[in-house]
Amino acid sequence: MTLLTRPPRPDAGTLLNRTKLLGPAFVAAVAYVDPGNVATNTTAGATYQYLLLWVLVGATLMAGLIQYLSAKVGWLTGQSLPALVGQRTRRRTRLAYWAQAELVAVATDIAEVVGGALALQLLFDLPLVAGAVVTVSVSTALLYVQRHGQPSFEKVITALLAVVTVGFLAGLVVDPPDPAQAAAGLVPRLAGTDSALLAVGMLGATVMPHAVYLHSALVRDRHGRADPGNARGVLGAVKADVILAMVVAGSVNIGMLLLSGSSLFGLQLDGLTEVHTAISTGLGPVVAILFALALLASGLASTSVGGYAGTVIMDGLLHRRIPLLWRRLATAIPALVLLGLGADPTRLLILSQVVLSFGIPFALIPLVRIARDPKLMALVPTRPATIAITWAVVAAIVALNALLLVLLITG
Repeated sequence: MTLLTRPPRPDAGTLLNRTKLLGPAFVAAVAYVDPGNVATNTTAGATYQYLLLWVLVGATLMAGLIQYLSAKVGWLTGQSLPALVGQRTRRRTRLAYWAQAELVAVATDIAEVVGGALALQLLFDLPLVAGAVVTVSVSTALLYVQRHGQPSFEKVITALLAVVTVGFLAGLVVDPPDPAQAAAGLVPRLAGTDSALLAVGMLGATVMPHAVYLHSALVRDRHGRADPGNARGVLGAVKADVILAMVVAGSVNIGMLLLSGSSLFGLQLDGLTEVHTAISTGLGPVVAILFALALLASGLASTSVGGYAGTVIMDGLLHRRIPLLWRRLATAIPALVLLGLGADPTRLLILSQVVLSFGIPFALIPLVRIARDPKLMALVPTRPATIAITWAVVAAIVALNALLLVLLITG
């Protein structure tokens, strides 16, 4: 999926040039507003109102730090994170690592294909399986845009991200939340096993392992590799790219929870279809259509980005390239099969995010170890404080997953 020609040497000397360097983080940010986020965020708001708002705020801050480190690693080394992991591990370990990363890719595609299928059912009354086939087909076609250059792919994905942002936040204009009640949701707390399961799902939907793998490759493919003359300047533009992208993604996620908390709280909603119906009843058909269009754009964009990430993972860990169509089918088929067997789509969305949450440490631990390597980061060493904070983030994620296991076992 990488370009065959070396990218032109980036110039970050002026604000205009820095603006031209924006884009890779917005592609990665699509992973943070995928249909899995819609399922977990609307479920959280409808069930617990603003109780789990703190999870989204904390996860967005975590994600911003993690994506910056991933982009930094890609820029300073000129290699993707999976490739760096593959170089530092033995064959058996590398294959085992690839297996868990591939499981993460499958879980990612399940959420995104299911989300696109649901959106097509809401908009055009298509059967779920037919909608899933359309979603896979269109998202695969979007991947072929990358062959015309990464900037073209970035523009398409960013346009879809704009549709997602408008569609999911439109309802807040009609029914804004109570500020005092929403602010109370910033206090960390849970309300039993179900809320813990949902919190982990929200974390898995916000801090996405495949986005961590991908961002390093996006920066590599766009900028090449740093040298002493441009390392710090371009890294400043990369940081701005990450901040802007995460502000957009975080606002969308928080907005979804606030909307469901203010408009859907207390309603017995069984899946995104009933969420759409409730929005139509309470906020009007226009907002409901915008919601469905945003869900469709989210599914198409995120599954395309997930396909890109899957190729990066396979290239870096297996040192093999396979045709794009076969690569897409490898992760799309499980979603098609599960929908064909009649699995509940909303349950699939939430459980897929839990699987993603358990894959996060496998992406983060190697990332931090590489980001603190003085040889690899020699041009712009990572500050000890940044490494310490990132280790704390990893510890918090692992602890939350452990809490979930304990709660599930003890009931």
